[in-house]
Amino acid sequence: MTKRTKPPFRADHVGSLLRPAALKEARAQFAKGGIDAAALKAVEDREIERVIRQQEDVGLQSITDGEFRRSWWHLDFLWGLDGIEKHVMDTGVAFAAVTTRNEGVKVTGKIGFSAHPMIEHFKFVAARTKRTPKITIPSPSALYGRPALPPIDRAVYPALEPMFEDLGQAYKKAVRAFADAGCRYLQLDEVFIAMLCDDGYRQKMRDRGDDPEQLGALYGDLINTAMSDIPPDMTVTMHMCRGNYKSTYMGAGGYEKVQEILFDKIKVHGFFMEYDSDRAGGFEPLRMLPKDRTAVLGLVTSKTGRLESKDELKRRIEEAAKFVALDQLCLSPQCGFASTEEGNTLAEEEQWAKLRMIVDLAQEVWG
Repeated sequence: MTKRTKPPFRADHVGSLLRPAALKEARAQFAKGGIDAAALKAVEDREIERVIRQQEDVGLQSITDGEFRRSWWHLDFLWGLDGIEKHVMDTGVAFAAVTTRNEGVKVTGKIGFSAHPMIEHFKFVAARTKRTPKITIPSPSALYGRPALPPIDRAVYPALEPMFEDLGQAYKKAVRAFADAGCRYLQLDEVFIAMLCDDGYRQKMRDRGDDPEQLGALYGDLINTAMSDIPPDMTVTMHMCRGNYKSTYMGAGGYEKVQEILFDKIKVHGFFMEYDSDRAGGFEPLRMLPKDRTAVLGLVTSKTGRLESKDELKRRIEEAAKFVALDQLCLSPQCGFASTEEGNTLAEEEQWAKLRMIVDLAQEVWG
């Protein structure tokens, strides 16, 4: 079995981690005006340094900041692009058992990239670990993929095609900026291609005037544009998820509806694939995985604290290996543990037990 010295690693993780109580309290105080931005940053810095050590202690090779400086997995990044601003929606996004907070995006100017605070967020992690620092950002589809269309200033973009072209170029510049800052492991979090597996979601797209087939191709093109100026030693992976908010989800459906887009069109080096429940379907689409790509099996749920048995997971890995070579596979949680600052409904110690078990099991399976 080939030893992996570059990402994705045999034991990997999606990126976000449960926010510790001290950080939640500091953010609440900042929102009320009780502390200033410098005081909040001091708490963030301290808690991120601590969570870096914890990731190293459980044996992970990829190290993130847990997304501790963010409120959302996607919106904080989008708000940092030129021409995109915060938008308060009439209602949040409906998940299976809950509705999200009602924050979103609106396009008010020409979309571009000039600078972004997350470049410094990456540098903070990179300066504090000798392992592989990883940054996660939303895939470009996060601007457009929610069921309710974002407000778009039609004086700026009378047609959508120029907006998507600018969005792709902004992402290309952003990814290059991370590379220039030393990043060699970047992950695009892609919900809305995975959501195209869901028949109900596809109908919502039709109802608002979009063709689901064209959306999938568009999102694939945007991803390829985003990574079109990376250095040869940089790894870009894509994480797919059908929603993760307070341990609930948005959609269901196997990867068959998008397998050609994923494996024939998109040029990322690896795919983090949600596989912790039957909502994601079977492993059959993995037979289309190109020989030079890697699939990271998200077999361990981040939605509950129940610790899966190693035997159960080994059986599932063996099942996946019927469709793709075992050497092309890795293991991770199915999603982050806190795609938003609220986090999922499990305890921090349960989170770390899952990550430690993933590291141990990967050693047993791949050596």
